[in-house]
Amino acid sequence: MQNKKIIVIGSGFGGIAAALRIRAKGYEVDLHEKLDQIGGRARQFNRNGFVYDAGPTVITAPYLFRELFEIFNEEIDDFIKFIPLDPWYRFRFHDGTFFNYGPDQDQLLEQIKAIEPRDVNGYLKMLQHAEKIFELGYLRLADQPFHKLSSLIKYTPDIIKLKGYQSVYQFVSSYLSHPNLRQAFSIQPLLVGGNPFNTTSIYALIHALEKKWGVFFAKGGTGEIISQLKMLMERQGVNIFLNSEIKKIVTRDKMVEGIETEEGKFYKADYLITNADPIYTNTNLIEHKKISLHNKFVKKTAKHSMGLFVLFFGTKVKYEDIAHHTIWMGPRYKELLSDIFDRYKLSEDFSIYLHRPTATDPDFAPIGCDSFYALVPVPNLKGNINWKEEAPIFTQSIIKALEQTMMPKLSEYICESFVMTPDDFLQDYNTPFGSGFSIAPLFRQSAWFRTHNKDDLYQNLFYVGAGTHPGAGVPGVLNSAKVIDKLIP
Repeated sequence: MQNKKIIVIGSGFGGIAAALRIRAKGYEVDLHEKLDQIGGRARQFNRNGFVYDAGPTVITAPYLFRELFEIFNEEIDDFIKFIPLDPWYRFRFHDGTFFNYGPDQDQLLEQIKAIEPRDVNGYLKMLQHAEKIFELGYLRLADQPFHKLSSLIKYTPDIIKLKGYQSVYQFVSSYLSHPNLRQAFSIQPLLVGGNPFNTTSIYALIHALEKKWGVFFAKGGTGEIISQLKMLMERQGVNIFLNSEIKKIVTRDKMVEGIETEEGKFYKADYLITNADPIYTNTNLIEHKKISLHNKFVKKTAKHSMGLFVLFFGTKVKYEDIAHHTIWMGPRYKELLSDIFDRYKLSEDFSIYLHRPTATDPDFAPIGCDSFYALVPVPNLKGNINWKEEAPIFTQSIIKALEQTMMPKLSEYICESFVMTPDDFLQDYNTPFGSGFSIAPLFRQSAWFRTHNKDDLYQNLFYVGAGTHPGAGVPGVLNSAKVIDKLIP
């Protein structure tokens, strides 16, 4: 097996995890990344003494990283320090009230009681139901292959029994009555690219997952995790190629023969794993665009996730009372989400996911300063928004909103900033329509209905990452690598 070559395209968490797992089986592994650093959405920016994680900011199932070290008989604790967060998120509602969402069950129930006493029992019943969904949707199915229709048929009765056909918002609303609590407990699908009003309630398992393992921040951020995983790959002999953009996947009959880079170099592969977006892979990379019927169907019917506008900024003062994560809710909820997901319209109002890593790790900014990113869900590029024109205006709207509510004199204190728009997601990550999370987590785009982890046409082509089973989010993409591990002998 030593001389068998596996090539991995793309170095997001899914691609890195797949490369490590397959290397542990004894294959020779090459990892190709188009950018000048690995990590994909989990990469990091360093500017003028400020550090910014580009994408994910929380770790909710740290055991998945632990396993990547353990398969090589190494201890993750020797390399990465996971710091538990409390609160996990602080919600700031449009009426000016706050809700701390965290690990302490008694505190959580007290806050629910203060908002709406009748919702205390409702929450406890909802948690019980979410734990059953977690048992099936995560513990039993997240790392299992779903490329065979028989898998879907086998588990469909259980999914229906748990009301997987409901949306997350319907699920939450059947237990909670207060609008603020409904928002707080239904917003999780946005963290994986879905609209709570049509994302399958299977994603209610996120709450149970957070309750089971907690929410952590890695010292040094996701950039430090990527750095340590890179060194682990180097220690184990994974070959990493940076600035190596793939031009095409070379095929013959029902086999992939290898890849050709934009520079014209050919690399032969016995197996190919793509961490690039599956629809991008099938549309732009596979030679002659000869793809399976299933992938044609996925491409034709795909509903993509929303886009993301991310404002990264540093301040020359510290905002001590801002939590590590604040979810700042705008005046509209359902209507705003409809504008984003259905009408592809950039609204004047918005909601913000505010990340302040300096609340936990002061090294993210110079002494006496704070590092932030404000992430705002926006329409993907189906909306035909001119981001070159809109970005400066939208930036000022975000700063003004934060200044008037939580961060006094913010416009005076910002000392450095830059943005990422859906244009950048398209350019940097080759994600169709600049979407933030590949295809949306609808019921009709979950499990067997997503791009299969094992291609239906090419016997030695595999998919890992947000666009395949089980889906987006850090646990999702790391579990997709476990699926690959089960499929490659």
